[in-house]
Amino acid sequence: MSPPPALAVVTVSYRSRSVLPGLISSLREATSRPYEVVIADNAPDDGEKTVAEESGARYLPMERNAGYGGAVNAATRVLDPEIQWVLICNPDVRLLPGSLDVLVDRLEADPAIGAVGPRVLNEDGSTYPSARAVPSLRTGIGHALFANIWKGNPWTRTYRTPSDLSGDARIAGWLSGSCLLVRRAAFDAIGGFDEGYFMYFEDVDLGVRMAEAGHLNLYEPSARVVHTGAHSTSAEAPRMVAAHHASARRFVGRRYAGPLLLPIRWAIYGALGVRSLTLQLQARARKPDSGRTSA
Repeated sequence: MSPPPALAVVTVSYRSRSVLPGLISSLREATSRPYEVVIADNAPDDGEKTVAEESGARYLPMERNAGYGGAVNAATRVLDPEIQWVLICNPDVRLLPGSLDVLVDRLEADPAIGAVGPRVLNEDGSTYPSARAVPSLRTGIGHALFANIWKGNPWTRTYRTPSDLSGDARIAGWLSGSCLLVRRAAFDAIGGFDEGYFMYFEDVDLGVRMAEAGHLNLYEPSARVVHTGAHSTSAEAPRMVAAHHASARRFVGRRYAGPLLLPIRWAIYGALGVRSLTLQLQARARKPDSGRTSA
């Protein structure tokens, strides 16, 4: 008998039947290792269940919409004990050939690495800034206020880390939750994703807690994936904008806690409130299929 796989792929579905087959089929050329797939479904439907059955994936219907982090945590808990590496990815991601092997090789080679993320490509071939610095107070306020009205502002440039566009691996503050490979022992040791984040910022928080626990977040651009976009959220853009900014408030409140930082927190909360209202009004003015607002 062949040994059980040490690699698992966990994805979260929310009415994702149309994109799941693309993800699952791309895995066949992304790695030469044996692996298993778990689909955690936040909106249980026979369509997703059929995709799982036809592809040999494990189907995990959620009793309620637990958000992205909550569903990933639930899927990780049902994995076999032998699983050492867990690829966490959106269902609308396609992995390019050999990419998953590159990520696993990185984790295997250096026990200090807790998570490794690939270069994430948009459909047009451009690089999405998927490995960023944890924002400072100044950067956070500037990005919140000006990201969508002054595209070239220095705070957003710092936050999105232009060196993403280089060809070199580097340590990042956090890695995009759209696609990253985690060392299961490290992920479990810090409790996985903070389920207090329903959507957005759970990956920022994970990167911070990984680093606080002594694990590195590595960006490895030689591994490449294509992310087609927010298929499950584009029709609910105003609500998703509100969810994004609620998560940002939670992150700021937890990272900059304490009475001495109260004025700073309120300044950031104010900036986030202005940006949230502006983006929600813009989203309502656009067609429902106009897509997701960048963080």
